[in-house]
Amino acid sequence: MLIGIDCRLPTYRMGGISQYILHLLPALAAIDDKNQFIVYQSRREERDFVPEDAARWRRRNLWTPCHHRLERYTLAAEMARDGLAVLHSPDFIPPATGHTRRVITIHDLNFLHFPELLTDESRRYYAGQIKWAVATADAIAADSYATRRDVMELLGVAPEKVKAIHLAANPLYTQAPEPAQVARTLKHLGLPEGFLLSVGTLEPRKNLPMLVRIYARLRREHGIKVPLVLVGRKGWLYEEIFAAIEQYGLSQNVVHIEGATDEVLRNLYHAASALLTPSLYEGFGLPALEAQHSGCAAIVSDRGSLPEIVGSDGLILPLEDEDAWVNTTWLVLMDKEFAAQAVEVGYTQCRQFSWTKTAKSTLALYTGRQPVSPPSSPL
Repeated sequence: MLIGIDCRLPTYRMGGISQYILHLLPALAAIDDKNQFIVYQSRREERDFVPEDAARWRRRNLWTPCHHRLERYTLAAEMARDGLAVLHSPDFIPPATGHTRRVITIHDLNFLHFPELLTDESRRYYAGQIKWAVATADAIAADSYATRRDVMELLGVAPEKVKAIHLAANPLYTQAPEPAQVARTLKHLGLPEGFLLSVGTLEPRKNLPMLVRIYARLRREHGIKVPLVLVGRKGWLYEEIFAAIEQYGLSQNVVHIEGATDEVLRNLYHAASALLTPSLYEGFGLPALEAQHSGCAAIVSDRGSLPEIVGSDGLILPLEDEDAWVNTTWLVLMDKEFAAQAVEVGYTQCRQFSWTKTAKSTLALYTGRQPVSPPSSPL
């Protein structure tokens, strides 16, 4: 069977979806010795995403850019000659035509939950594509049970068509860094150990103004001195975050870091007291998983997939209970036994996720031979 995988996105944006693509490919190559694969890449891409020593894999370059308004039609024309049995579109938009089994991955539906939090351009792009994409696809992978429920409830997709397939962390995060590496990162960034951490694009659904309020209360009510570190690029409609920082007089206490490498981020996880994720919605919540691998207590909201990621014994807080966020964070900072227990729970939970599991479930979706997920999360 000839399987194509659309790998154009990493050329344009190295975000979470691109990381998913680049970790899935070698995991598939490691478990499959029967099928042939075409890795579709941008003609502009100098890197080769074909897994090493994968004789049954090859690269083919495409002219069509990601997120182009005519993408579905030009992709169909470019791929027509390959005669694929299966095409996987990890960024959810398949070609308009083609005699292939079309598999798409939907990572989240935040643009349907919170359309007011998007720019006009993003709202038009996603809203105009998603209903067509799920109707066209033969099978759908969802990053979590929460996203699977959303796909069924918000888009009316039949349960048998969509399967929950959890992702996993970059293997780098499963390896502890040398203490000297962590120390060098902290020195370079001018940070002490034990700070509070937030990781993710600065955008409205991350609910960072609430996080700033929580941090302000911790300083005011409990006298904490450690900084709050926000790691992530500026996305859209982020101005309110910096306005809140100014409002509470925290400009000298909140540190914003853009462009952190995986190595730097791993060091930050290992140096932080806690990762705080008060998100309104997460399709998977990868930073929480990375933090758990790194021995960093993960405190998350009860929204979207986050309870799945940290597990039923994790630190899951109601989004509307700001007092709970202040008190739980204070406990992690001050109670060593409480913090150690949270870290141990995280270590146990994160071992439930692996790229091998992700690849096996994805390969089964390509063939269509495996049953779909149960209707609700087992967690």
